[in-house]
Amino acid sequence: MRLPLLALVLAPTLTLACSGAAPEPVNNPPPSAKPTPPVAMATPPGTASTPAPLASTDPTAAPTAPTASTPATPPEPEGPSACPANMKLVEGEYCTEVEHTCKQSWFDKSNKKTVCEEFEPKARCVGQKVKKRYCIDTYEWPNVKGERPEVMNRFHQAQMKCAAVGKRMCSESEWTFACEGPEMKPFPYGYVRDAKKCNGDHPWDGPNMKAVAKRDPKELARLWRGVPSGTQPECISDFGVADLPANADEVVSTEQPKNSRRGDFDSVHSGGPWYKGVRNQCRPKIYTHDEDFYYYFLSFRCCGEADGKPTDPRTQRQIEEGWTLQKVERRAGFTLNAIQEKLELKKQGKCDCSERDILCKTMCGTLLGPGAVDATH
Repeated sequence: MRLPLLALVLAPTLTLACSGAAPEPVNNPPPSAKPTPPVAMATPPGTASTPAPLASTDPTAAPTAPTASTPATPPEPEGPSACPANMKLVEGEYCTEVEHTCKQSWFDKSNKKTVCEEFEPKARCVGQKVKKRYCIDTYEWPNVKGERPEVMNRFHQAQMKCAAVGKRMCSESEWTFACEGPEMKPFPYGYVRDAKKCNGDHPWDGPNMKAVAKRDPKELARLWRGVPSGTQPECISDFGVADLPANADEVVSTEQPKNSRRGDFDSVHSGGPWYKGVRNQCRPKIYTHDEDFYYYFLSFRCCGEADGKPTDPRTQRQIEEGWTLQKVERRAGFTLNAIQEKLELKKQGKCDCSERDILCKTMCGTLLGPGAVDATH
């Protein structure tokens, strides 16, 4: 049986409401919160609100004087030196549409989704091949091995956190390529699904949607089934990127035309969460959640240009529509300066917030209650 991955991408999901059914919500539970009034701009537009470009870590980057045998421009750095610390270089030809053949599958009734257990050990590119070279965080935000992936950020809040460290949101194809590798594998570890390698297959636990919408720390702690970044030694792609499918779901930026059936929102969900019967693969995506969506299993990671080239923190769609970074700040509810200050306080262990200050907790990444327990298999 041939299952083109396009069919998996467009597979329907059920609404996560009081029915307690499907683990993958359809837009838009929890209800989109009204944007918090933005923090006052500390500097005029176009000054401190513009992040510094990614710095090259290559010690040999300085050009040499041209001679008869020496080119005027030094060659591009290869390997780890092409990217900042804690990022991986992804380079190669990405295929826009891949076909896999499923050998063994089963149907999940709760989510009405067919899950392939084993694919034929080959992939066929039936789309176009696009050359790519970029950097991607090794782990989910905050990109620190041993720390839990941060959840409960809205799209523009995640974007501002990436901008605060000179990076940007990953695009959907960048995330996919980093996961599947040059062989276009359905899972980063191969062709046979294994939920023990990438944290998955946990039973549905019926979230209290009102409590999640209010960001109740006890309910968020109860629902936590994730594991710390870098603790899954077999959940690593051929590019060296960790924890891509399963565990926490991840939000990326769209590459779909705005007037297309899947192009309503700039935000796209990739990878799938830790539940059973969901899209825990590299290619399938969910396109039905708007930019104000946040959830207890939704995380993100950042990308950037390779070789020290400047990184524009805006998404491709925002660039095309003429957005400024100040517009992103307004949508996020905080400025670039404000989040940079919070991140610095977090490094010092001083990112403290009052119990009811949701915006502060969101910026500090401390919404998850202290009762959360990491998953085990």
